[in-house]
Amino acid sequence: MRFSSVIIDIMLIDTHCHIHDAEFFPDPSEQEAAYARAIAADTAMICVATSEQTSREAVEFARTHDQAWAVVGVHPHDTKSGWDEIGLILDKTPDIIGIGEIGLDYFYMNSPRSVQIAGLEQQLQWAIDYSLPVSFHVREAKNPHEQSVWDDLWPILDNFHGIRGVLHSFTDIQAQLDRGFERGLYVGVNGISTFTKDAEQQRLYAEIPLDKLLLETDAPFLTPVPFRGKVNEPSFVGRVAEHMAALCGVPPDLVSEATTDNARRLFAI
Repeated sequence: MRFSSVIIDIMLIDTHCHIHDAEFFPDPSEQEAAYARAIAADTAMICVATSEQTSREAVEFARTHDQAWAVVGVHPHDTKSGWDEIGLILDKTPDIIGIGEIGLDYFYMNSPRSVQIAGLEQQLQWAIDYSLPVSFHVREAKNPHEQSVWDDLWPILDNFHGIRGVLHSFTDIQAQLDRGFERGLYVGVNGISTFTKDAEQQRLYAEIPLDKLLLETDAPFLTPVPFRGKVNEPSFVGRVAEHMAALCGVPPDLVSEATTDNARRLFAI
């Protein structure tokens, strides 16, 4: 098995998409068309899994597409179904570039808290064992008086020294972002930044240092303006770059170059 490790004439990297996922793109021709549009838009992509099944799909998609890479892992929603196969996939597939998306989600609690924590800890250990970065999914509880997801995450993370990674689709407060930066994490920004009306959230996005920023789509979700109503895809990540450039008051090319460099550095691609 050989994955491409060279990005040729690529200006942008969508660091988090799911176009490999047969649940969302059941027709292979839809996957191929989305991939082709991304390449035409000078965009490469990182295919991030959410389960054992989608981890296999991500590996296969990356194996057959030069400008796609696989990140494998079990989302906190799916930890109730197990995560043991991820270790087998990692053992058999040397070209995987990360673990994810893993973490804790107390908003829906689709898996019990104790199971989410156990799944996170095992997958963090694999990240250490295989020297891979992590794509973190972290979502707070609906009720602010319930157990805080962050009160669980940070102590767990601090037990695994040397973890590198990104806070995927970050929409929380500055204090939690600062805690991530203190631990050397990047922050992933997607289409939410283009359509949220939350002024405080926009202020937070505007103040993210360029050397800590990654761009993502989370395709097929969170389609950016001006494509709202359409299925999201990696070729749309340029709209996120343009929005972030406008927020930060810098040229779009500077955002493109910085975030591509950041993605290459974190994921070693």
